[in-house]
Amino acid sequence: MQLSTYERPAPINRLPADAPNILIIMLDDVGPALPSAYGGVINTPTLARVAESGVSYNRFHNSAMCSPTRASLLTGRNPHRIGFGQIAEFANNWDGYSGSWPADTASIAKVLGYYGYATSAFGKWHNTPSSEISRMGPYDRWPTGRMVGFDYFYGFLAGEASQWETAVVENTTRLDLEHGENYHFTEDMTGKALAWLRNHNAVSPDQPFLMYWAPGASHGPHQIFKEWSDKYKGRFDKGWDELRETLFEGQKAAGWLPENATLTPRPDNLAGWESIPQDERAFQARLMEVYAGFTEHADTQAGLLIDELEKTGKLDNTLIFYVWGDNGSSAEGQNGTISELLAQNGIKTEIKDHIRVLNDELGGLDALGGRKTDNMYHAGWAWAGSSPYQSLKLVAAHFGGTRTPLAVSWPKNLQHDGKVRSQFYHVNDIVPTVYDILDITPPEVVDGIEQSPIDGVSMLASLEDAGAPENKPDQFFEVMGSRSYYKDGWIASVLGPRIPWVPGIDPKIREWNPDDDTWELYNLNVDFSQSADVAAENPEKLAEMIAGFDAAAQANNAYPVGGGLWSMVLHPEDAPHSNATKFTYSQDTYGLPEAAAAQIGTRSNLIKISFENAPGLEGVVYAMGAYSGGLSLWLEDGKLIYEYNKFMIERTRLSSDTLPEGNIDLEVESIKDAPGTTGMTVVIRVNGQEVASGRIPETASVGFTPNDSFDVGRDTQSPVSSAYYDRAPFAFTGKIDNFTVEYLQ
Repeated sequence: MQLSTYERPAPINRLPADAPNILIIMLDDVGPALPSAYGGVINTPTLARVAESGVSYNRFHNSAMCSPTRASLLTGRNPHRIGFGQIAEFANNWDGYSGSWPADTASIAKVLGYYGYATSAFGKWHNTPSSEISRMGPYDRWPTGRMVGFDYFYGFLAGEASQWETAVVENTTRLDLEHGENYHFTEDMTGKALAWLRNHNAVSPDQPFLMYWAPGASHGPHQIFKEWSDKYKGRFDKGWDELRETLFEGQKAAGWLPENATLTPRPDNLAGWESIPQDERAFQARLMEVYAGFTEHADTQAGLLIDELEKTGKLDNTLIFYVWGDNGSSAEGQNGTISELLAQNGIKTEIKDHIRVLNDELGGLDALGGRKTDNMYHAGWAWAGSSPYQSLKLVAAHFGGTRTPLAVSWPKNLQHDGKVRSQFYHVNDIVPTVYDILDITPPEVVDGIEQSPIDGVSMLASLEDAGAPENKPDQFFEVMGSRSYYKDGWIASVLGPRIPWVPGIDPKIREWNPDDDTWELYNLNVDFSQSADVAAENPEKLAEMIAGFDAAAQANNAYPVGGGLWSMVLHPEDAPHSNATKFTYSQDTYGLPEAAAAQIGTRSNLIKISFENAPGLEGVVYAMGAYSGGLSLWLEDGKLIYEYNKFMIERTRLSSDTLPEGNIDLEVESIKDAPGTTGMTVVIRVNGQEVASGRIPETASVGFTPNDSFDVGRDTQSPVSSAYYDRAPFAFTGKIDNFTVEYLQ
């Protein structure tokens, strides 16, 4: 009798022997001049550690904006080819701006997963359509979804989030976290990353891994424990003009900038420190102290990952890419703010109002960086942090928007030689570099889908030899009409119609025609910092470069140039949102991202709610947004109270008389003013009778918050109103029988 036998088949190994682990670290909204590793003033021990064990690049580039850079980094393609010519929250129907990860641009996680890697991502994502990030998905474009392919994700999905009350997702589950006094998201995500490393080592110690670690720091809101901000107390009291010069000299002294690099001047439409009133300077300086502490904290947390790799003996064979920023320093705080979404909604304010709220409601300057502020620094600090370059985040024309330090280490195979690499590279070059190291040919077909071309090139030769010839043929950049094209040591640039450091939305943008733009030209062979426009002296070269941009833009779906302005500036009503016009909710509805909910704060609507009123009934009936901006309706002491919180600067509160007991049929009717105006009239009716009414002088145009939520019967995460802040989520103690929202216009 023949007995059957079984022998476990050996796993198929498609990787070279000793394939390295891969760790990609990327911070957010950090200026190229700031890290101490390269002569800056913010302490960055982890970046220095990576640089001192490997090599660094001083002509490395991003895509000038969050979602585009991240998509490019993870696929090796130009952002428009992936549909990310704009951030996810302002996507539209043009192919290059769709915000929907296509199947023909497989991520490094998906490809390496098929080759045997374990993969994980932590922190800020920002590459899922904003209307698809609710608990109901769809999940195919989430980090662990079929379009992207990470094995594990822990972080937040939208563009920015409170670091204290973060809307955290684990894989495809939106978590209900208890955010205690000691909670901070960067520490939370780092703890989860360490746990993932330890569990992976316990289960599959010989399997290589890919980890993408991208904290919210230092994107707004700038939030960190006070002791980290206090490390920088008094360091910025002399202002951003002096800081910019200090950073310039520090980079030169560190050998990071060549001796002939030129410091570009402050633009005329950006305030100098001397123009800041004396009674506002302490506020402005503290904003920068908070930002510096926030940034150092994130770098320090990244160091814990490297400590763990060293402890477990894995550091020697781990290839680390530390990308200092996904774009340049951000000017979105404009004149300095306690609530960063004011700028994205085009709302102008005066600094005295911010200081008033700080002093009257929050306890003074020490509240900055804490739980009740969504602060962001003055654009002047961002400009200083981009020394010596022109411009800032959201400007694809100049290196202040696109240039970022890169440090790479791989102790086993990469020797530190003390030589700065100055070859021109882009985030789309990291994926092909990894493929080259692993001897992987970029797949032509993934999951049955023919793949689009890889735009990046391998950096491997320059990793091994600082003198390796430059091998990147060209690179185009475009963000909301700001654009540039690099080739053979030259770059042609157009600033574009939107100046991010100028408050408000310039109405002239509606009349902008890209054909009327004036192009600049820079010879980077002799002009490291892009400081001298030589277009007038080189008309033939300029024409050649403009033609090169046109060809690249056509090939990458970047036309119409400026397509990213559509939903952000020209037609905010077309920004991604639910297509429904009538909504039915219940008390099971909570934690619903604003883009997936009814737009009750930005357009005319009628809300109808039914419940049984009884003595002692209280709590939030519904809420949208956060303490930094939102609206809420709650029941307290028998009365209905409505609040429209215009980003902390102005709170409009309406109140009814005591409600009758028994059945309550509640209506809240909100009527926006005519187009071109900003106000809204709110009328509250109970059982057909008006019980409260009033006007909201100015409403949000885009929305309150990407990551906080719409809630029925409670106010989760960050509470909208100070009236019940200490009682949040202040759950409604009754039963809501019916809840509908219908748009009126």
